[in-house]
Amino acid sequence: MLQSTNMRGALYMALAMAGYVFNDALMKRLSENMSMGQAIFLRSIVASLLIFVIAWRSNALRPLKTILKPMPLLRTASEALATVLFLTALARIPLANAAAILQALPLAVTVGAALFLKEPVGWRRWLATLIGFVGVVLVIRPGLSGYSVYSLLVVGAVICAASRDLATRRMNKDIPSLFLSVLTAPVIAVTGLFMWIASGTVAPVETASFVEILGAAIFVLVGYQFIVLATRHGDIAFIVPFRYTGLLWSILLGILFFSEFPDGLTIAGSAIIVMTGLYTLYRERRTRLRSESVSQLEEAT
Repeated sequence: MLQSTNMRGALYMALAMAGYVFNDALMKRLSENMSMGQAIFLRSIVASLLIFVIAWRSNALRPLKTILKPMPLLRTASEALATVLFLTALARIPLANAAAILQALPLAVTVGAALFLKEPVGWRRWLATLIGFVGVVLVIRPGLSGYSVYSLLVVGAVICAASRDLATRRMNKDIPSLFLSVLTAPVIAVTGLFMWIASGTVAPVETASFVEILGAAIFVLVGYQFIVLATRHGDIAFIVPFRYTGLLWSILLGILFFSEFPDGLTIAGSAIIVMTGLYTLYRERRTRLRSESVSQLEEAT
């Protein structure tokens, strides 16, 4: 039964990653015809309405005062900023490059947990994290041909996403994830509106653009929903590695939609990031199991 549950959770994680990447591809396509601020605003308005309806039907709505606390507010702000930074960079750099840097998130969470939550991190995980960040440098390639300063915005998105995940660990588990999404989507919409105003441009929303906006909103909602289902149906250590399927989708869609073929440095850096991320997850699971075994022995005696 556990194996069946884990496989279902892994499938949900893979579907969540596909939803997020298809959203990214459509947003990148929209940025060719309008400012990213306008695209973010319109997508987030549609997504906000869809998420609200689903949360309402799922009884996931809560009083606003539920999140008027430091950790929920930090999580909401961090997720909104991470989204804006990532999508802004995505308009300027290849999809696969942005996705590869984003895969460093588990490594950033490991560092943040050690520094701010005082979680124990052994030398093996520190070494793996350091090697993983070398992979990030290979993808960014500062000073070399193909370098873009916009890659640093993705690094900023990783830091913000890590802050979001660390804040989530400190939150009351009774707050539904959907309710947090109900609040986050409008915050992203407002941020996009300010970006749109600052750009000083207004692009007409033609039929093709409207379809892309609607598709992006639906796909990001798929990501929201299936990431929640994944964490509820499978063991975290088993399902988290399937988040790396997002990188495969990014490479494929980058080739098909934008004729972006990843070069050798991007592939090498991506491989390093994925392998060190998987190793970090493996060591974290080993450490947790060892700690649980010690606790059980102490209780038994």
